[in-house]
Amino acid sequence: MKKRIVACPACAAPVEFKLSTSLVTVCDFCRSVVARADKKVEDHGKVADLVETNSPIHRGLSGKYNKKRFDVVGRVQYQHPAGGVWNEWYLRFPQDKVGWLAEAQGKFYLMFERRFASQAEFSSFESLEVGHRFQSSVEGKSSPSSGVTGYVVAEKGTATAAAADGEIPWAFRQHAEHRFADLHGDGHEFGTLEYSGDRPRAFFGHEVSLADLNLESDGWASALPAGPNTPALQLNCPKCGGPLTLFVPDQSQRITCVSCHSLLDCGQGKLEYLKTLSGRGIDKPLIPLGSVGKLFDTEYTVIGFMGRFAVWEGKHFPWTEYLLYNPAKGFRWLVCNQGHWSFVEAVPLSKVARRGDRDDVVFNGQKFKLYDRGTAHVNFVVGEFYWRVTTEEKVHTADYIAPPLMLSFETTRSDKGSEENVSLGKYLSVEEVEAAFKRSDLPRPFSVGTIQPQPRRSDVWGLWVCLASLLAVLDCVFVSGAVKTPVSQGHFMTAQFMIAAFPLMLLFVRHTFEVNRWQNSDYSPYAQSEE
Repeated sequence: MKKRIVACPACAAPVEFKLSTSLVTVCDFCRSVVARADKKVEDHGKVADLVETNSPIHRGLSGKYNKKRFDVVGRVQYQHPAGGVWNEWYLRFPQDKVGWLAEAQGKFYLMFERRFASQAEFSSFESLEVGHRFQSSVEGKSSPSSGVTGYVVAEKGTATAAAADGEIPWAFRQHAEHRFADLHGDGHEFGTLEYSGDRPRAFFGHEVSLADLNLESDGWASALPAGPNTPALQLNCPKCGGPLTLFVPDQSQRITCVSCHSLLDCGQGKLEYLKTLSGRGIDKPLIPLGSVGKLFDTEYTVIGFMGRFAVWEGKHFPWTEYLLYNPAKGFRWLVCNQGHWSFVEAVPLSKVARRGDRDDVVFNGQKFKLYDRGTAHVNFVVGEFYWRVTTEEKVHTADYIAPPLMLSFETTRSDKGSEENVSLGKYLSVEEVEAAFKRSDLPRPFSVGTIQPQPRRSDVWGLWVCLASLLAVLDCVFVSGAVKTPVSQGHFMTAQFMIAAFPLMLLFVRHTFEVNRWQNSDYSPYAQSEE
């Protein structure tokens, strides 16, 4: 395409349209939105400055995906209904084909607009429900999800177009509301439905990594994320003047001052006092904020600490959660419940198969049993978080277990939208956590953990074989009279009985272990036998 250069109607500076499908572009000089018309350009008003997100992507960058080159020509920042912003980058491929690259919480999703086939069924925005699974039929054999693919609705809400930069292939209007629904596919597929009329616009694609995009640095900014030891931002609390440390200043929405317990909003580029939290009931983190630990070959920094609790039969069951961050991996959680630890990461909702009203789900071919349902409340927060957390926050939960793993569903609903997230927790021993963070003072648990694995059978049976063999040798030596002081045959008969009963004792111990695991669950498979 031949470039089109026009004068900005607001400041007369040169404005360039490189993409034939661009409807608007943002003037680099006065930040006015310049809209393309048939014979002239129009001024659609000035746009707010972008919120700095320290993204590895920037306008002017080039790359290659599936052997096809692309240029980053523009972006729009959306304000999420739960707080925070995400970037939507626009990539120009050959023949002016446009790709949508969504960037949120350290993840990237490359999508292309697809038309629904005539036989495709879809719901209106009002009737669309989170968790709804449907078959999507889209046109275009070049689509990453060509043909019919299963999708599940993971989130629906109303976002706000907050800021923009460069060329945009739709008529951008600042503060305009955009109704959307995010879809998770069977594999790494991802999709978004945008509702602006009777039929939604559909965008389908995949989650991608920076390596998949083969970005080429142009000298202005690095196309690689920073390491875990990137210097943190040092600030002062606007309430008490105490020191604050922001480890992820570009993505954090809330931070709590450890000196005066003030909850601060940091989502608009500055710290704003919200309220003072009660200092009561705030636990001291066993792993201090700012600690760096290596888990599953990845270094994470502890940036937040949260106390949560659930109520069951009138009793409070508290636990704590540590927010971990790695620039390349994004956010993870380290959960401590009664001295038992687990490493938690998000998984696509579409990978979990529900079986109607049955109390189990299937993930990666493995069945998980329902352990509990309830409501999780936030008790306290310390440090920084990537959403607008409050102590009034509560979510509906459902936990399914297959020790040493747990699948946790968290559902939130509000007047601005609804969202369902699923995460996978993997049990960690105290020794593993201590080794990861180079500590030696973590308390040991006394009870059986919800996903604590059973003692290894190989170790127990190996001990049994050793004891049986030792008893046989002693029987030959003492009872046979090979020594001057033979031992009574009755003693050895008693020992032989104990060894023979060992397998039954082992089964009893394992059964007791499982009963104790389920003792705080309404869905215990041992409830009837206990009654």
